Amino acid sequence: MWLADGWKDYEVIDTSKGEKLERWGKYLLVRPDPQVLWDTPRKHKGWKNMNGHYHRSSKGGGEWEFFDLPKQWTINYKSLTFNLQPFSFKHTGVFPEQAANWDWFSNKIRNAGRPIKVLNLFAYTGGATLSAAAAGASVTHVDASKGMVTWAKENAKSSGLSEAPIRYIVDDCVKFVEREIRRGNTYDAIIMDPPSYGRGPKGEIWKIEEAIYPFVQLCTKVLSDNPLFFLINSYTTGLQPAVLAYMMGTELVPRYGGVVNADEIGLPVTSNGLTLPCGASGRWESK
Repeated sequence: MWLADGWKDYEVIDTSKGEKLERWGKYLLVRPDPQVLWDTPRKHKGWKNMNGHYHRSSKGGGEWEFFDLPKQWTINYKSLTFNLQPFSFKHTGVFPEQAANWDWFSNKIRNAGRPIKVLNLFAYTGGATLSAAAAGASVTHVDASKGMVTWAKENAKSSGLSEAPIRYIVDDCVKFVEREIRRGNTYDAIIMDPPSYGRGPKGEIWKIEEAIYPFVQLCTKVLSDNPLFFLINSYTTGLQPAVLAYMMGTELVPRYGGVVNADEIGLPVTSNGLTLPCGASGRWESK
């Protein structure tokens, strides 16, 4: 498992009864987690002194309950600063486990010895975008949500990257890649973090099990002749690491060589030494 163990402003303190107790800066949040199937004693005082608690509804979705939590605050990861804000479906604006991938591709960009153009698809609030830009890449950031792209720009400003070579695009990712193919634009690296289900800005439907393999095939057509890496992240239960590895190996290795690795990504739990699994990632990289 690839661990995101470089955080100072974030930690999973404890896990029990379908929930996790997390520290985001100086604030404690309790959020549901489907991986937490165990019922262990909740000994940490944070369980009774949290600043926010997301209650899942039996009908789907849920709602936040707040206790002395500001509307917005920030946390840092290395040189990056993220603006946090609890919003619908338990999210805060950052997926901390993704730092395992940020560190991996940042090192590759820094050590490439040449300019690197990165395409970040389903780019959310910009964690991967800012990590790549801070490492020296020029980045095209694409997300169907105007609000998420605005949030990413705010994170860039907070991180001192307002002037970095980042191009922000509000668009359906599939349609954007199709247009880039027609334009003849290419990229040295692709990052994608597709949702299990989603809608584009004009109502386009995305179902990951049906769409992901054709989309990987499509994205290979915007890779440069000498690509550096290709990263796919998935929170969908059916897309296990081996599935990601096979898709990438089938489409990328025959054309570009290189190697594929795939594994779970996770976060350490400080109270008991466990590791909380948080999805899967597949990584192709040039040799």
